Amino acid sequence: MEKNMKVNLNSLGLKKLPNIEYKFDELKELSLYDNNIDIIPDEIFQMKNLQVLNISVNKINCISANIKKLSKLKMLDLGYNEITEIPIEFKYLTELEDYLYIHGNRIVEIPTEIFTLHKLKYLNASENLLKSIPNNIGNLVNLIELRLIDNKLEDLPDSIGDMTNLKEIHLKENKLKYIPNSIGNLKFLRVLDLSNNMLKEIPEEIGMCKKMRRLNLRNNNINILPKDIGKMENLLELDLRGNKLKKLPKELLNIENLERLDLRWNRELEEIEWLDELEKKGCIVYR
Repeated sequence: MEKNMKVNLNSLGLKKLPNIEYKFDELKELSLYDNNIDIIPDEIFQMKNLQVLNISVNKINCISANIKKLSKLKMLDLGYNEITEIPIEFKYLTELEDYLYIHGNRIVEIPTEIFTLHKLKYLNASENLLKSIPNNIGNLVNLIELRLIDNKLEDLPDSIGDMTNLKEIHLKENKLKYIPNSIGNLKFLRVLDLSNNMLKEIPEEIGMCKKMRRLNLRNNNINILPKDIGKMENLLELDLRGNKLKKLPKELLNIENLERLDLRWNRELEEIEWLDELEKKGCIVYR
């Protein structure tokens, strides 16, 4: 029998776990993607050596406290179910070192216990009903990618600046009104998507994110940009479409590698002569 035993039971219309020939304690990976399961079967909690569990696209509405028995899990995908609550027993999943996907559910609150999973690299909690994020999210110091798209977030905790390994943050389609100054601590950040929010300004500290390649601020209420945005020397794309800008900082000319600048639907934006200089450098400017 293979040491890295995998079982794939995807898209079979299952409502419960069928009889499996293998010993539960030998299973390392189990996928039940796209079935009709409404509760995580008790048999799964006997799989004490399970490292990867994909039970996304089902009809699960609650998670048993027995999830703590899967203490060797490294990857867990619960996306696109009907889950409303994450149990505090998640804190026992201390080996989760790759991804935790809980997107596409009906979760109103993420318990602080999740943010003790220090090894986690990818967290996707998009398409839920979250209004806030606990301050101790900053404990996820190894996180590389954070996705909180399409929630009801109104603000971000300052501690987001403690997550210094972040390379991508996706926060579009929320109700964010401001970004904490601590964003400037994220020296490795390459992608920041803040489109479709309620932002009026961006902190000057954004200029400290010198590895940023794509910054999306589309469809907000921004009326002014900080001059320090010109310090983002690796920026390739800057999307400012659909804001309330009246002028732009000339420091944008300092971004030598800028390839795309979208200024459309800024109805109050004054005529900017130096945009021609930007275009001569090879930047495509959408006006």
